Amino acid sequence: MKTTLDELKAFVAVVDSGSITAAAEALELTISATSRTLARLEDKLQTTLLRRTTRRLELTEEGAAFLEYARTILATVDEAEEQMAARRLRPVGRLRVDAATPFMLHVIVPLLEGFRERYPQVELELNSNEGITDLIEKRTDVAFRIGVLRDSTLHARPIGHSRIRVVASPEYLRRHGTPTRVEQLREHDLLGFTQPSSLNEWPLQDADGGSFVIEPAIASSSGETLRQMAVAGLGIACLSDFLTRQDRRDGRLVQLFARQTQEVRQPINAVYYRNTALAARITCFVDHVTQTLGQRPFDE
Repeated sequence: MKTTLDELKAFVAVVDSGSITAAAEALELTISATSRTLARLEDKLQTTLLRRTTRRLELTEEGAAFLEYARTILATVDEAEEQMAARRLRPVGRLRVDAATPFMLHVIVPLLEGFRERYPQVELELNSNEGITDLIEKRTDVAFRIGVLRDSTLHARPIGHSRIRVVASPEYLRRHGTPTRVEQLREHDLLGFTQPSSLNEWPLQDADGGSFVIEPAIASSSGETLRQMAVAGLGIACLSDFLTRQDRRDGRLVQLFARQTQEVRQPINAVYYRNTALAARITCFVDHVTQTLGQRPFDE
């Protein structure tokens, strides 16, 4: 027999409340029913999840491991139910969206016309920040973040992955020559980020086989500023595909060291705090973004 959601809920409730009595009260069940449910779960798993002493309940090693799975499963079910409920609601009101300037300009803005046609009663407020935004402090409903997420309290929906490449304009290469070895890049004007420093680690290897970290001749906090400078022929940059795809297609930028470039893909997520009042607006916007972009939106 398969484990049921009621059994998972009973197990988690007992752990969180510290006793079968308190869990039964929280679940609005009798103590005996809660105890039987827990015993049935242990029987199905053929292991002891909780060690019962005269004073308290303690998780066994197997119980601690199973607890993580139980919490994940229950959270996933809650999210699915929340998403379905949100779809039944008619999205109305203001939605504050935050993204780094390049992502806002090159990805979000082209999708807005279609969104406004589908959801005319959602009032969009768009904000661009180059750093990590505190969603509560900035009163942001949903933010699009590029890179590894570090705030575990946020709910995240994956949007895709975007590869980074070293690029320069044909005009810059005409004037300064095209580097043929990675170490020759140090003789060129390199365009990099002011922060975080990890963005100045390019997907190349130096002569010793280590990571190629640059010292920017010109640094900026904005990827869009770096893109504009690269197109203007001010130097060589390393930027994400979503930012340079059209420039490379149109010949304004060309990729350097295509064969030596390691495949580094930046994860892109929509992040937000769970809020029932905002669920419909957040869901419809993120759904529109993911559905319009497709499953692998930044692949080439």
